[in-house]
Amino acid sequence: MPSMPVVFSALWLGILTSISPCPLATNIVAVSFISRGMANPWKVFFSSLFYTFGRSLAYMGIAVVIISSLFSLPSLSHFLEKYINVALGPLLILTGMVLLNLLTLPGHGITFQDRIGRRFQTTGPWGALLLGSLFALSFCPVSAALFFGSLIPVAFAQKSAITLPAIYGIGTGLPVFAFSVFIAIGTKNMAAAYNKIGAFESWARRVTGILFIGVGVYYCLIYIFEFS
Repeated sequence: MPSMPVVFSALWLGILTSISPCPLATNIVAVSFISRGMANPWKVFFSSLFYTFGRSLAYMGIAVVIISSLFSLPSLSHFLEKYINVALGPLLILTGMVLLNLLTLPGHGITFQDRIGRRFQTTGPWGALLLGSLFALSFCPVSAALFFGSLIPVAFAQKSAITLPAIYGIGTGLPVFAFSVFIAIGTKNMAAAYNKIGAFESWARRVTGILFIGVGVYYCLIYIFEFS
């Protein structure tokens, strides 16, 4: 079982992913889909729960395939276990640069997600689960950097192909779950809440990016340049 700081880090990476501009746009589509049942609060609650579970399943599936494949090759597994801390430094620095917009990755809009969301307009919680899985697989630049550049290396180092990706997935679904609960209990001023999330995301992304670069530099100094 990973330590609590590592577990919290995975959850935080998931939350940061979910409130980044592109993933937040897909989550808005998901909230729109789920809130169709707002006349039935329990349906909203369970649909948002299934959506979050669907995201976790998708991330667990990807992580299991990648990490089990690496461990199935003894020479490669041994090499990665030996040098994973060496690789983490540059990976964290690159991820931090993406979060600070110092490095730009190609991205896409929400047309795909919006189109998929409309296809599930008549489904219930099971449709929300499938929607969560599909949205999780449509990586944006920030989510790809955080998942493949940070979570997967840490999950490999911790030998946690299920727990950490699952917690990451829960983090990515929390905004949808929270907003769906607000809708179910009749909370107003949703636009203002979205604006506050946008402001928080900008601050949180910059702080996390700086921390990632700082930790990445530390790892480089310790494991690459062997400064004691």
